[in-house]
Amino acid sequence: MLKMKKSLIVAVFLASISAFSQKADHAMQVNPFIGTGGHGHTFPGATVPFGMVQLSPDTRIDGSWDGCSGYHYSDNVIYGFSHTHLNGTGVSDYGDILLMPTMGQPSLDNKDYSSAFKHTNEKASAGYYSVLLDDDAITAELTTTPRVGLHRYTFSKSGQSNIVLDLNHRDQLIMGEVRVINNKVIEVMRRSSAWATNQYVYARIEFSTPMKITKVNNSAFAPARVTDTFFAGSLLAMSFSTDVKKGEQLLVKVSLSPTGTEGAAKNMAAELPGWDFEKTLASAEALWNKELSKIEITEQDKNKNTIFYTALYHTMMQPNIAMDVDGQYRGRDNEIHKAEGFDYYSVFSLWDTFRAAHPLYTLIDKKRTADFINTFIAQYEQGGRLPVWELASNETDCMIGYHSVSVIADAMAKGIKGFDYNKAFEAAKHSAMLDHLGLDAYKRNGFISIDNEHESVSKTLEYAYDDWCIAQMATILHNDKDYGYFMERSQSWKNIFDAKTGHMRPKRNSGWDAPFDPREVNNNYTEGNSWQYSFFVPQDIPGMIEAYGGNQKFEAKLDEMFASPSATTGREQVDITGLIGQYAHGNEPSHHMAYLYNYIGKPKKTAKKVRYILDNFYKNTPDGLIGNEDCGQMSAWYVLSSLGIYKVTPGQLQWSVTQPYFKKAVINFEDGRKEVITADSKKLNLDYLDSGTAKAGDLNISMPSYKKIVPVPVIEAESKSFKDKMLVSIKGSNKEDKLFYFTKGWYDSKFIPIYNQYTGAFTIDETTTVYFYAENNNTESRRINALFYKKPNNYSISIKSKYSAQYHAGGPDGLLDGIKGSTNWRKGDWQGYQGQDFEAVIDLQQPVEIRKIAANFLQDSRAWIVFPTKVAYYTSNDNVNFTLVKTVDNTIAAQDYTVQIQPLSATLPNTTARYIKIKAYNFGTLPAWHQGAGGDAFIFIDEIEVE
Repeated sequence: MLKMKKSLIVAVFLASISAFSQKADHAMQVNPFIGTGGHGHTFPGATVPFGMVQLSPDTRIDGSWDGCSGYHYSDNVIYGFSHTHLNGTGVSDYGDILLMPTMGQPSLDNKDYSSAFKHTNEKASAGYYSVLLDDDAITAELTTTPRVGLHRYTFSKSGQSNIVLDLNHRDQLIMGEVRVINNKVIEVMRRSSAWATNQYVYARIEFSTPMKITKVNNSAFAPARVTDTFFAGSLLAMSFSTDVKKGEQLLVKVSLSPTGTEGAAKNMAAELPGWDFEKTLASAEALWNKELSKIEITEQDKNKNTIFYTALYHTMMQPNIAMDVDGQYRGRDNEIHKAEGFDYYSVFSLWDTFRAAHPLYTLIDKKRTADFINTFIAQYEQGGRLPVWELASNETDCMIGYHSVSVIADAMAKGIKGFDYNKAFEAAKHSAMLDHLGLDAYKRNGFISIDNEHESVSKTLEYAYDDWCIAQMATILHNDKDYGYFMERSQSWKNIFDAKTGHMRPKRNSGWDAPFDPREVNNNYTEGNSWQYSFFVPQDIPGMIEAYGGNQKFEAKLDEMFASPSATTGREQVDITGLIGQYAHGNEPSHHMAYLYNYIGKPKKTAKKVRYILDNFYKNTPDGLIGNEDCGQMSAWYVLSSLGIYKVTPGQLQWSVTQPYFKKAVINFEDGRKEVITADSKKLNLDYLDSGTAKAGDLNISMPSYKKIVPVPVIEAESKSFKDKMLVSIKGSNKEDKLFYFTKGWYDSKFIPIYNQYTGAFTIDETTTVYFYAENNNTESRRINALFYKKPNNYSISIKSKYSAQYHAGGPDGLLDGIKGSTNWRKGDWQGYQGQDFEAVIDLQQPVEIRKIAANFLQDSRAWIVFPTKVAYYTSNDNVNFTLVKTVDNTIAAQDYTVQIQPLSATLPNTTARYIKIKAYNFGTLPAWHQGAGGDAFIFIDEIEVE
């Protein structure tokens, strides 16, 4: 009877939505458990397409990496059901407004109110989740509207039932408030700090039956009483209770708002005024069927059907609507605004999603694409720049690039309307002209060096692509000046390409950093190594192929990458998974690489690699994703590739094509058009896939001419510092380059530097800045420089400990070279020692009077770098017998998360010695309060100074 009623509701609802959504129940082909195991980081709970509410069980409260979504399939305890969750991210946040049903005397301790559960008693489908909570035999069922979560709890025994509300769940509660409206309604404010450091969530909670407060845990000045009607504080949990009979059901509605409790009330009234769980579920399923039916596949294999529709489902779980039903939203300036003519969204994982998810949206969701871009523009106006990784109207600055411009350029190239092209270009240009995150050096030198910024190679490459996107926007707007400027910047990749090794390499002090291992994962690359970044030139694939030496050599390099041993060196990077050689499908930088064979006339190799990935890295199991879902990007790759298309270069009217995976697929466009793709399709109608003003499908689309750059030359020297003198040489990237350099003293009458033509290596014997450039065919490269330090002394050092290969600071002499590291330790100026004390002996070469010794240490507790507990200083004249002269204790707590530098110094009156021994004592194993509990802390030391 219930199923019949549900079917009738679905039929009526679907008739009012669209004709095509009646054809198939794709919502039932979704398996929300895919990606909840392994490193997928997805969640199984209820949500609707792009909804504000993600109502899901939480099994993780420890902040662990595999618990980023709040749920992991390996767990067997549920702490409750919260209303916001992130889909596949690599950083933990959300989990707002946790509710948990219990029986008997309530407890507000999560160890007590949590419950064991079994996966055999768990069910999930698009818009629905249910589970049996074993401890009290309560069946929990969840469904949602866009802004409201609906709970239905069925109790299997009589007694006192409780609903626990815990505002301290998961992240740090800055301030929580609960206001009792009556015995069935409360209003909640939760302000929290985690990845989003200043997040506001307001909620209206309605119970289907009168409830009474039975317990409160509150940090207010005055002790809270259960008869109070208002509660506030940074510690706030409470229980609401009522007696129930066996089999009785209790329903709870929770509406969310980013603006205030008034907004939450409006959202409740508009979306869920009643209590009909079945009708709400049917509406959620209908919404999913409408969206999922935008692509319809014909496939006999049920597992493949489930994998495809779950992938499509995962692409539609975010970005999330972040405004109330009346258009009110909280902006990047933390003020309340009203969206006029567009819908405002949040959760933009742009470093991931610009690659495939947003190109997919341009195919099947042009209206939302325009809304996303209008959101970007609003955030630029309110926050001063386009979003990088925006979460709950907070800019997290996680990841790199300014990839909003890729989304905008792709939409403009395809002629998508609904946003102001000129305003979007203004925002893009402004974001690219800032002087942060290495952009100042990038604009000045044409590349970023290790000396300037960490992840220098990746940032140079991704900024260059983004600049190409801005150039495409400029040419659409007939802005030739900006087109030329940004096309020049888009060639910056040439300044870090080493033709000798065939890799994108980091530079230090304007020379190649050495030693170099392309497999090494280090702080010069973003979540990857040189193999995973050396093919990222989507804006100039012909130029990249030419740089490698032509089609054959480029093919050989691709083959080498796919055939290399899969082991990486350097830092352990959990994101690097799904390895085929050094190709890593589990992380985004590799996602376009299989398609590069198409550009050298080897489509069969593309087809073979793509088919292997589709077959092996996507499964209908909880660990069915080979890496983080990353807000739909991992699944968007599957959706597009299974259709036989991929957007290697968003911003260009060009789809790279391969063999379709399914017997038949139909793309239903918003304007009523269709594109039918079959497994034996000879040629796709790619013009239908781009609703733009130019023809698509041509791999050699002509663009306005632009000036080609001359890559900067490279300086070669033994090190950045030297004792007496050092030989310096300069090399150009082309044999035809003429090289010029300038050191000091060579000025004309107007004090303009006079550059001499370089003819061979030269010697320096004092601290020197060398300025140099290349010239080819009357075109100059950027003028860059290198600074070499003459050491302030002739001391030597013998280090007894073993520093990490990644954190060597140039070797032992790096501790005595007079070059001090900054708080940005990722630039490589600090020596790092993990799980061990630091011990070294300095030879002053002769006995001297010592007045003071200082060793500089760095702390960044989040990165496991902790100040030593103490430092002991010893002196000796024979390097055998040492006398302890001073012990200096650290006084800064490891819990202090400020990134800071501290000199631990000792004043030594009347001390003469030749040798100084320094021993710094490691903090040891990271304690339970630390996210890396159980791991070994690092000591980071840089300059040791002796007076």
